[in-house]
Amino acid sequence: MSETFNAIVIDAVDGKPKAAFRALTLADLPDHDVLVEISHSTLNYKDGLAVSGKGRIARRTPLVAGIDLAGTVVESRSPLWNAGDRVVVNGFGLSETEWGGYSRYQRLKPEWLMALPDAFSFEQAMAIGTAGYTAALCVDALERWGAIRPGEGEVLVTGAAGGVGSVAISLLSTKGYRVTASTGRPDTHDYLAALGASGFVDRASLAEKGAPLQKERWSGAVDAVGSTTLANILAQTNYGGAVAACGLAGGADLPATVMPHILRGVALLGVDSVMAPMALRKQAWQTLAETLNTDHLAAMTTVEPMSKLPELAEAIVAGKIRGRVVIDVSR
Repeated sequence: MSETFNAIVIDAVDGKPKAAFRALTLADLPDHDVLVEISHSTLNYKDGLAVSGKGRIARRTPLVAGIDLAGTVVESRSPLWNAGDRVVVNGFGLSETEWGGYSRYQRLKPEWLMALPDAFSFEQAMAIGTAGYTAALCVDALERWGAIRPGEGEVLVTGAAGGVGSVAISLLSTKGYRVTASTGRPDTHDYLAALGASGFVDRASLAEKGAPLQKERWSGAVDAVGSTTLANILAQTNYGGAVAACGLAGGADLPATVMPHILRGVALLGVDSVMAPMALRKQAWQTLAETLNTDHLAAMTTVEPMSKLPELAEAIVAGKIRGRVVIDVSR
């Protein structure tokens, strides 16, 4: 076990959050019950905001950034976990109010940990990360609501070339749904088609202000954009359909009316990945283990060293990252 190890720490500089590499020791870590040696973390949009300083994600400082981690339990004061257990952690305030995964070691509360399914390596688990886990929560929510059925209607996925979108397309297409991808990057069409998208919509057409009720098209949707895009999707959703909303890349506002809800029975299903109950987490990871095409996962994934995180953070915020980026915290 190294005496010192590198981590990306967010601190307040002139009243603003700033991320920087810092050498830590085990004594610097929080006094939680489970010590995990981290193998890999990942890069999500929220991580990009936190590390680049373009979003005030960290609500207290200092803390280690990174909302995801996968690794092996080294020490445990909890009866729930033993040395050698393979675990994954998504959310639970990591990088916001709690120390996160951009570190070789981390101490964590036992209730945050989940046993990593045998189907996945650490690298694959972080190729999934919060983005992929959120996509599974969305698919589970739509199926639980009963709005979508394989082989019937179209399911729209926005932000399609991003992490949530890429995994959502793979899951839905593997389950037999007809998936339409919304993206502003025509150069990603071949990539998205390989994941299972059978149609495409230019994201600009959904970003323009539209009528409160529009021609019905979608039996369901996974939306990571929000704002006017979400308003238009709701206005275009079939009678009795549903939209799982999990992000706000396009804005936190919702300039919509109640018309789709009261005249067509359209449901807006909010999906939260940070504090989701463990039962929903386990179901989402079961969905991933049973359904996610690992060839698709490999095609959407690149592995980068933690040393490149500052530039990668800028790239994901600028919309220049395709698919998933795994972070090797040992490099």
